Amino acid sequence: QVQLVESGGGLVQAGGSLRLSCTASDTFSLYFMGWFRQAPGKEREFVGAIRWGPGNTYLEDSVKGRFTISKYDENTMYLQINTLKPEDTAVYYCAAAPIWVISVIDSADYPYWGQGTQLALSS
Repeated sequence: QVQLVESGGGLVQAGGSLRLSCTASDTFSLYFMGWFRQAPGKEREFVGAIRWGPGNTYLEDSVKGRFTISKYDENTMYLQINTLKPEDTAVYYCAAAPIWVISVIDSADYPYWGQGTQLALSS
């Protein structure tokens, strides 16, 4: 069982950029790694994911061009967010799923979750 910890959130001005990190107690080599977010009063939604071994990435259409998922090392991945918008305000979670998962965008397929990091946009 892998343990996950997110970091990098905070209060950020709209139009700015930041990088969120997800650090694991184990290597990511045997998992799909996903990023999700949950805005106040809204359902948790898929942001993006990476199949760790080959490095294939998947991004929600609405964030393509602004969000990037990347590896740092075998225990850390990043979510780079550029040109921040007010609608990006949410708690951001990283999650891990077995490599045989069928749908990488379904949160129900991810058994391992971090506690989340808050991202808030200021005007």
